[in-house]
Amino acid sequence: MTNSPLTPGIVPGRLPADEIARGFSDLHPPMDQHEAQVAADRCYFCHDAPCMTACPTSIDIPLFIRQISTGTPEAAAKTIFDQNILGGMCARVCPTETLCEEACVRMTAEGDPVEIGRLQRHATDTLMAKNTHPYARAAATGKTVAVVGAGPAGLACAHRLAMKGHDVVMFDARPKPGGLNEFGIAAYKSTNDFAQKEVDWLLSIGGIKVETGRALGSGLDLNQLQQDYDAVFLGIGLAGVNALGVPGADLDGVADAVDFISDLRQSDDLSKLPVGRNVVVIGGGMTAVDAAVQSRLLGADSVTIAYRRGADRMGASQFERDLAASKGVRILTNLQPVAVHGDGAATEMELEYTTEEGSRLIGTGETVRIPADQVFRAIGQALEGELAGLEIRKGKIAVGENGRTTLPGVWAGGDCALGGEDLTVTAVAQGRDAAEDIHTHLTN
Repeated sequence: MTNSPLTPGIVPGRLPADEIARGFSDLHPPMDQHEAQVAADRCYFCHDAPCMTACPTSIDIPLFIRQISTGTPEAAAKTIFDQNILGGMCARVCPTETLCEEACVRMTAEGDPVEIGRLQRHATDTLMAKNTHPYARAAATGKTVAVVGAGPAGLACAHRLAMKGHDVVMFDARPKPGGLNEFGIAAYKSTNDFAQKEVDWLLSIGGIKVETGRALGSGLDLNQLQQDYDAVFLGIGLAGVNALGVPGADLDGVADAVDFISDLRQSDDLSKLPVGRNVVVIGGGMTAVDAAVQSRLLGADSVTIAYRRGADRMGASQFERDLAASKGVRILTNLQPVAVHGDGAATEMELEYTTEEGSRLIGTGETVRIPADQVFRAIGQALEGELAGLEIRKGKIAVGENGRTTLPGVWAGGDCALGGEDLTVTAVAQGRDAAEDIHTHLTN
C-alpha cells in the first residue's frame, strides 16, 4: 500500500518502531510448563464434555488437558492433531470465547472457563518445537488429487490425503501457501512467522507438491483438472471484496481491508507501513476489527468502525469488540455509508442512521459526517475464478455431505463453500472431512 500525492494524511512512522513492536506483540503469550499444569488442573474432565461438542473439529478436549496435567504435552498435541492438523494456529485465532470456552462447565458455574485455547497452544507448540512430524504416510495408492487453494481447508485436506497414501498437488494464487492464516489474520494473533512455520511442518509429511501463482481462470481450468486428477478439492476462499457502492468510493485513500491486512502481514518493517490519521472501517466482522485495531497500533489518531445494523448483529465476537475498544477504536452501529467526500482523496465519510423493521434495514434520512483520510471496506467477500458447472447459491459453492459439489469428482470446503462459518477451525474440519470422503471414493 503506497501513499499517493493526493493522500498526504496516509503516512508511515506515526509511532516509534519500538512502540509499534510492543503493540504487535503476542496477544495471548504462551504458557510455561507450570502455568499449563495449573490451568489444566482446573478441568473437570467431563465425561460428556460440552466443550468437545462445541469444537467444530471435535477435539477430545478433556483427554488432551488430562495429558497435559500428567506431564505429557506431546501426547496432548497428538490428540489435537488427530482431529485438527492446524491446531497450532487455531489455538491462536479461534474465537474460543464463543466456542469451547463458552461451553465449559467452569464458565457456566463460575464465569471463568478453563483456558482451553492457551492449553492447546502449549501442547501443539511443544510438539512442533521438536521439528518432527507425528504422522507417517500410508502405502502409496497411485491416486493423485488436485487441491486448489492452500488455505486452512486445502491444507487440512491435502495433509489427510497424503497421510492416506495419495499424491497431492496443491495450487494457490498467492506467492506462498497459507491462505487466510498467512495473509488475512491480525499480526498480533500470529507472531514470529508462525503461519509459514506451520505450513512447512504440515508439508513435511511428504507427498504434497505446492504450485503457487496459479488460480482458477488464471493458469488453471477446472474441467482440465477433472481430467488430469482422480479427484479435485476446492478450498479457494473468497478472494473478491464487495464494492462499497457509494459516491466517492474510488477516491484515493479508500481501500480493501483485506489488502491492508495482507500488506501488514507481509511487511518486514511495520514502521514503514502507511496509515491514515483518521481511519474509518466499514463493516462489523473480524476483518473489520483486525483492520481497525491494527490501524490504531500503527498510530492512527482516530479509528472508527461503522456497522449498518445493531451491535448484536456484528460478526465480530464480544471479545473482539472489547479488544477494539481497549485499543481506542470507536464502534458506531446502525450507520450505513452514504458517500466518501474529498477532492481527489478522501477527507470525510458520510453515514446514514438506520433502523430495522423485521429483517429489513431502512435508512432514516439522518446523516453524519466524520473525518476520514483512510477508509477500509470490510463488507464481505465474494467468489472469484472460473466455476463453470458448479452450482452457486448465496454467493458460495453449493455442497452436499462431506463437501461433494454438483460436479462429479469435485469437492469443496472452507469459506468458498455454502454452510461454513467463515472460521479457520470450520475450514479445517471441512477439508479433513472432504479428504476422508475422497479417500473412500478413490479406494472403493
